[in-house]
Amino acid sequence: MKPSSSSSRYIGLGLLFVLLAAFPLVAPLFGLEFYIGFVRRVLIVALAAASLNFILGFGGMVALGHAGFIGMGAYTLVALSDAGVTSAWIMWPAAALVAGLVAALIGTVALRTRGVYFIMTTLAFAQMLYFVVVSLRRYGGDDGYTLMSRPTLLPGLDLGNESNFYWVVLAIVALALWWLHRATQSRFGHALMGIRDNETRMRALGYPVFRLQLVAFTIAGAIAGLAGALLAGGNGFVSPATMHWTQSATLLVMVVIGGLGRSWGGPVGAVVWLVLEEALKQHTEHWHMPLGLLLIAVALWAPKGLAALYKRRLPVTPALSPEGRGSKATP
Repeated sequence: MKPSSSSSRYIGLGLLFVLLAAFPLVAPLFGLEFYIGFVRRVLIVALAAASLNFILGFGGMVALGHAGFIGMGAYTLVALSDAGVTSAWIMWPAAALVAGLVAALIGTVALRTRGVYFIMTTLAFAQMLYFVVVSLRRYGGDDGYTLMSRPTLLPGLDLGNESNFYWVVLAIVALALWWLHRATQSRFGHALMGIRDNETRMRALGYPVFRLQLVAFTIAGAIAGLAGALLAGGNGFVSPATMHWTQSATLLVMVVIGGLGRSWGGPVGAVVWLVLEEALKQHTEHWHMPLGLLLIAVALWAPKGLAALYKRRLPVTPALSPEGRGSKATP
């Protein structure tokens, strides 16, 4: 009996998780200790890209300020560290909470606009946050802030050890990605995609469009804030550059390359972008050019994203039909 495509998919994801978990054990055997930190960074950025895809690909909200939420999470961790807090059980949830609250406030205003005005509103708010952080001299201002140590999680678990921190990040990212995928498969996710496809129709059917969009925007901001806290803890350094609009644009490009509205679109785009960036930087100062050509190639020959090129891919989930059941949607 052949395994179902769903079973094969979960087996594949399980194998991928095992391989990623084994990487810190194997890397030192080949003198690749440096890449433990690199893969950890890829995992965190993949989570941030997935959170953007949640509102962009599944919700149709083209936001150009997502890095602002990453920065809010990172600077929440900085503020708590400066105040003497060391527990990850406080710092990481607080980072997600603060970023989520900021996203809710921004979304309350931005979601009343449409099209290019929504893009510009999210960009404007993100740049406001950027300049606020630059003005905070207590936290280093434009020079950034160096963290003295990583948060503590459990007695006997030293997060200062690269492998230990890597495994914690892997577990958090895996759980968050699983939760995001489940959210897109839920009635909430179906309604969100219905709004993406035809907002007027969903409003006529009685769906609270603004409320659903605001909840999604807040969730995406909170997850991005968590990613920011993990990124700050891993790097041991935070600067305003983390939340500059160019970082938001890079995240958006990652999602487009990976595949809008596909569960693995954000992570695939992040992996491809960061791996190519790391490889190209070792050979040329003009590494942006090949990445730009990649974006053009994807737009021309793989407009559905690289995630759609897999033979066994996660399909774009259909939106709700008027009867409340999934209807066929255009991928």
